[in-house]
Amino acid sequence: MNMKRFLMILLAVSFAAVGVYAQQKSLTLKDINIRDPYILPVEKEGVYYMYASSPTRENGKVYGGMVAYKSRDLKTWEGPVRVFDVPRDNWITGTVWAPEVHKYKGKYYLFATLNSDIRWKGPKKGHPAYNHRATQVFWSKSPEGPFLPFEQKTPFTPLDEMALDGTLWVENGIPYMVYCHEWVETMDGEMNLVQLKKDLSGTVGEPTRLFCASAAKWSTGGGEGENKTYVTDGCFLYRTKLGKLLMAWSSFMNGTYAVGIAESMTGKIIGPWRQQDEPIFVNGGHSMIFRTFDGRLCLVLHSPNSPGGAERAKIMELEDLGHTLKVKSEYK
Repeated sequence: MNMKRFLMILLAVSFAAVGVYAQQKSLTLKDINIRDPYILPVEKEGVYYMYASSPTRENGKVYGGMVAYKSRDLKTWEGPVRVFDVPRDNWITGTVWAPEVHKYKGKYYLFATLNSDIRWKGPKKGHPAYNHRATQVFWSKSPEGPFLPFEQKTPFTPLDEMALDGTLWVENGIPYMVYCHEWVETMDGEMNLVQLKKDLSGTVGEPTRLFCASAAKWSTGGGEGENKTYVTDGCFLYRTKLGKLLMAWSSFMNGTYAVGIAESMTGKIIGPWRQQDEPIFVNGGHSMIFRTFDGRLCLVLHSPNSPGGAERAKIMELEDLGHTLKVKSEYK
């Protein structure tokens, strides 16, 4: 090997090392622009994974994907590490929204909202046009992926619905997906439930509506008259210390993104659901709930809700009051 070739190889290796170092440098939440953050604690590793949408471009087309940031203390983060790319032969290949990763029976399952380039039903009066989107589930043996599709490679939500933000709930050994049937189609956004197959590879039966966004007093909607709309976003389920089944979900209160709580009056996923009068957080949303390795109950969401780069993950400690949840303070 001549000296010139040796130096070129050495330089290439050095640049690669610098690239890896730059990718893995220490970050804080203030450094990471993110919407709909989802944090998965993996106790055996002592690592928290925070998942975020991350599209790629290929031959002039945008494809959906996801990255993960890793932390041991929820304060300093490394990454991002690429963990998912939408398969090129998937029915929907567009951008990913609101990725969630759940551990279930020894594997990890990604619930992802996928956006298509298929124009949806004609817009209602006063509404912009939208492209079809839906929720699909992928699986992996590792929280770092790669996440793979099941055989069907089609949405798990009904093809005739505008749907997003699927989340997993297991009750009496039966897995379910709760998801949002979007306001852009229904005007009054719905929270729907569908049973999943035991291996989460598809759905069983037809969806059931749990409630509409307008059921909550704090969800004041937008627009006027026949154009008034109510948003359902970011559902997440939690069982309190007294056995109450709660759902955190997001909508708008007087034009500001907020998180409210609904309670199942039977303690079962089918409900019926009663809405608490006041939100637990305003000026941010699309939340989820997790426990730290030292047992603290936490809420994470994005705030502010200002598309364009200002959004950041915000982690707050929660107090489980038995009948509801209360935000105590920002996580420290």
